Amino acid sequence: MKKIIVYLIVLFACQSCGNKTVQDQERIKSFEVELNSSCANELKDYKHYSIVHKNDTINYHTFSKSNIDSVENIVLFIQGSGAFPLFQVKRENESLWISSSVPFNLKDFPENYLLAVISKKGIPFCFPFDKDYSAPPEYYENETLDYRTKQADLVIQDLISRRGDKRYNKIIALGHSEGSDVIAKLGTINKNISHFGFWSGSGNSQWYDFPLFIRQQVNRGEISEEDGKKQIDSLFNQYRDIVNNKDDINKSWLGNSYKRWYYFSEPPIENLLKIDKPIFVAMGTADKSVPIESIYLIPVEFIRNGKDNLTFKTYPNLSHNLDIIYDNGKRENHWDRIFLEFLKWTEEHWK
Repeated sequence: MKKIIVYLIVLFACQSCGNKTVQDQERIKSFEVELNSSCANELKDYKHYSIVHKNDTINYHTFSKSNIDSVENIVLFIQGSGAFPLFQVKRENESLWISSSVPFNLKDFPENYLLAVISKKGIPFCFPFDKDYSAPPEYYENETLDYRTKQADLVIQDLISRRGDKRYNKIIALGHSEGSDVIAKLGTINKNISHFGFWSGSGNSQWYDFPLFIRQQVNRGEISEEDGKKQIDSLFNQYRDIVNNKDDINKSWLGNSYKRWYYFSEPPIENLLKIDKPIFVAMGTADKSVPIESIYLIPVEFIRNGKDNLTFKTYPNLSHNLDIIYDNGKRENHWDRIFLEFLKWTEEHWK
């Protein structure tokens, strides 16, 4: 438990607010109201920005120990799947509990770096932990690889534009889980990124992971060959149904809409091979969300295509979140260690 004294300074900014329409200004205003009325008071170290692009508003958030104008490097972090706020907060007396999909220990975050994270469409920055949260329809309507990639691209452009003539040394894009798919796609359209982190993602289509999981069960003797075949045949029928209803946000499978499953079925390897900047792939061998077998497609294809911009690392006994989970439920965090290793790698792989 962490004891803090809370005092509120919510910083809000938007790109070229003076040139926005009344409707744009109302969207920006509603974002500011959302921040002030939710739990952002408890997360005062973040600054909040809004980009109005055509008929869309993209909300992103930054942290740095130094003034944003003085930092020299950006880490854009793209989190994984799920209709959750970036932070969920609960206060009990003087104790503050924080649940987050942003896994960094900000106390140890490097001085000369700016961390940027993006709210998913329609999802608030934070929400009280002890209240039920339900994502709005606009989240499910925009739950696609292309949309999340567009968000990330525009955020990088906005961060660059705020600097004027002063350039960043490194712009690092780091994606975890579903976020790794986004990072791979982002590398095909944004040429300002200097380094890529592809963590706990599948090399092939996400659809390929599920037959692998079934085969793992067969090989471990947990199910018979006959049952395995039945499950895989059923799985293929499920995929056909998704394709036939690819834009449906009301039909779901394994907690995600058909639309999300279809538009996130693109194999990341196809995009990773188009990137010429340094790429750092990280995967825990005890990952139960992505089969370890799928990740080996990436080094194989890079070698086969004569590309030498890949650093490929697997970490023994680490889970999907790059920690060790013991039988008693205790977790041993290795994310921060690997993140510092990753930053050191960016210094060594600098073009």
